[in-house]
Amino acid sequence: MAAWIQALLVLAVVVGLHVPLGDHMARVLDGGKHWRGERTLYRVCGIDPDKEQTWRHYLTAVVAFSVMSIAALFALFTLQGKLPWSTGHEGMPWRLALHTAVSFTTNTSWQNYAGESTTGHLAVMAGLGVQAFASAAVGICVALALVRGLTRRSTDDLGNFWVDLLRTIFRVLVPIAVVGGLILMAGGVVQSLSAGHTFTTVAGGKQTILEGPVGSWEPLKLFSGDGGGVFNASSAHPFENPSAWTNAVEIVLMLLIPMACIRMFGRMIGSLKQSWTLLTIVGILFGLLLAAGTLAQSAHTGTVTQAVAGQYEGTETRFGIPGSTLFGVGATASADGAANSSYDSFSSLGGGVLLSAMMLGEIAPGGTGSGLYGLIVVVLVAVFIGGLMVGRTPEYLRKRIGFGEMRWVVVYALIPPTVILASTGIALAFDDGRTSMGNPGAHGLTELIYAYTSNTNSNGSSMAGFNGATDFHNLLMVFAMLAGRYLPMACVLALAGRLAKQQPGVVTAGTLRAQGVNFVVLATAAAVILALLNYLPALSLGTIADGLS
Repeated sequence: MAAWIQALLVLAVVVGLHVPLGDHMARVLDGGKHWRGERTLYRVCGIDPDKEQTWRHYLTAVVAFSVMSIAALFALFTLQGKLPWSTGHEGMPWRLALHTAVSFTTNTSWQNYAGESTTGHLAVMAGLGVQAFASAAVGICVALALVRGLTRRSTDDLGNFWVDLLRTIFRVLVPIAVVGGLILMAGGVVQSLSAGHTFTTVAGGKQTILEGPVGSWEPLKLFSGDGGGVFNASSAHPFENPSAWTNAVEIVLMLLIPMACIRMFGRMIGSLKQSWTLLTIVGILFGLLLAAGTLAQSAHTGTVTQAVAGQYEGTETRFGIPGSTLFGVGATASADGAANSSYDSFSSLGGGVLLSAMMLGEIAPGGTGSGLYGLIVVVLVAVFIGGLMVGRTPEYLRKRIGFGEMRWVVVYALIPPTVILASTGIALAFDDGRTSMGNPGAHGLTELIYAYTSNTNSNGSSMAGFNGATDFHNLLMVFAMLAGRYLPMACVLALAGRLAKQQPGVVTAGTLRAQGVNFVVLATAAAVILALLNYLPALSLGTIADGLS
């Protein structure tokens, strides 16, 4: 009962806050005047803010910005030892630097290193912190382009990426970072630029307590879908997450912007009924995941779990099973990837719930921006199926969903499972890939599948038994992250371009209504069935077999 009361309170806060935030995002991101500071940046960078882009130009800008971001981060990490505020850390080896640069640029933030022993304050603030803003903004920009494709008619223009990028960062993300940082620091999250303090222990030895710019970093990693930690223990570390109260705040921050994007969508298309329909779909999927995870972690199988009343191994005792499970489901369902407990120590089926949250396409509610366009793709699948069932050409928001549109929808849906399963197969085919599995049998396979699902779907969470810090996995993960991030974006922008060219159709009595109970059931079922068709064999060999053994 305590678990469900906590979950309901957190979700009630998220639902309440997503309304004003979503309305604000729709107001400041879609049209309006350029701020004076923004115009100055446009002039310095040689950008014409009033010139819009086709989907190909928009995609080119996304890729160019991402390539520049990877190059800048790579240089920062490899040269770290020669730069100020390195706190004594040397530069990363080039393979690890490349992996880390790609990881944070793609909003994945998988870390093949322990943060406190590898990165200095400059790398955290100027590198990882900046990319937390930028990578989150890129996802929202692509979502904005798709929404414009659904609302515009007879045009090739989807907006200006550079305008969308700056407005998202300065008008949405920076204010949330400031407010979130102040709240968390008031709750006890550490904020310091010192390298640490050395103390004499009771036994007479010396111990250094590391610190860092945690309070300013923590909200970034949570609301941006970033998920990386200043410390290796991430949000299980008391400097990042001191109490049950801050734990609840961090869960709210993880879920807030993805939910607000759904509200923004309803405002931009002029139909709040659509946003509430999508929110209902998200709520059902998240509720199912949370119920399954809570039941799996609270199961009293075996003498030990009966004695302690649940699966307490790897659980942070400050939060207990309810707080850890809610945080874990929130982190994997929102594409954030933060952790306040050891996901490898979850029960077999509990870990399978976290894996399933990512395999759904992280649409419940998903990442910043990426959750919205992933959810719209699922809705288009449902609309297409529903249109065939009633014998009409499928339409969504008066836009026809024909062969050309469904081609990009299908390719989008096939990219993640193809990359995940292919990468897992390649790793299993080589000794260098198999030796990173920390456990034999089904659990070791689950660790490997989890790793590449997390990398491909821009999550970043991991099962600690898996060792990704090898040259083989550093490079294979780079491929998975790049393919899993930018190929779907290309499909979304191409789809947006086709939709923007159309003239809206006429709504008749036979038009499939993309709202109401029947459509919610249809879309929810489409999301679940797509995931099962793609991943059920892998889940059967991994987490299900592990849970039944």
